[in-house]
Amino acid sequence: MATSLSFVTYVIDQARGPWNLRERKMFGEYMVYVNDKPILLVCDDQVFVKIVPELDELMAEAEVGAPYEGARDHYLLDIDEADLARAVIAVLEPITPLPKPRKPKTTRGPV
Repeated sequence: MATSLSFVTYVIDQARGPWNLRERKMFGEYMVYVNDKPILLVCDDQVFVKIVPELDELMAEAEVGAPYEGARDHYLLDIDEADLARAVIAVLEPITPLPKPRKPKTTRGPV
């Protein structure tokens, strides 16, 4: 089941804070970027965040699950708790690197 755009809009509304948020559709699901850093993975109308030691205390009660088949386990973020969502983002944003720039696609000339 793919994530609905209305749910992603709700996620962004709940996560609003002193940062820039945007979403990007990826394979029928979404990544929410915070200051251009991939922070929230939204799959099947659920929000996932990476399991990192910095979140151990904050997410101690959170469920764990894989966002898609073959993925590593992530914390399931209860996005209805806006304060928790913003606290998780505040922890993850400074420790998450910017994605590496994509190499431009080269076009092949006439064969």
